[in-house]
Amino acid sequence: MRLEMDSLSENEEFARVVVAVFLSRLNPTLEELDDVKTAVSEAVTNAVIHGYGGGPGTIFIRAAVDGQEFTVEVRDDGVGIGDVARAMEPMFTTDTAGERSGMGFSFMEAFMDQVEVISAPGQGTRVIMKKRIGA
Repeated sequence: MRLEMDSLSENEEFARVVVAVFLSRLNPTLEELDDVKTAVSEAVTNAVIHGYGGGPGTIFIRAAVDGQEFTVEVRDDGVGIGDVARAMEPMFTTDTAGERSGMGFSFMEAFMDQVEVISAPGQGTRVIMKKRIGA
């Protein structure tokens, strides 16, 4: 499954629903479904807020199923992340206004089995998440 959408905060809900419908082919539990939806929501929100700074851009989502393993990738072509390891630390945020908690990556890691972040300044960000369904 591939989805391309504008970097708008209101599209976060749309992304959650599309991914959930795609995931439904694996007959997930409600908890598994909620976990994936939350992780996708966090990744899309990061792309909108941090990748594009709330400005225009495109968010790309790919999802695939291999046996019982579900993989979803959320990618942006935004500003990128200079220090991925630091960005993934709980409570770390670049938000100087104090509106963001810095827990997005922590939530992704808590709800998914595997999270990989590939990013560099000026090259955008790819968040690849995997979860075994029915395990």
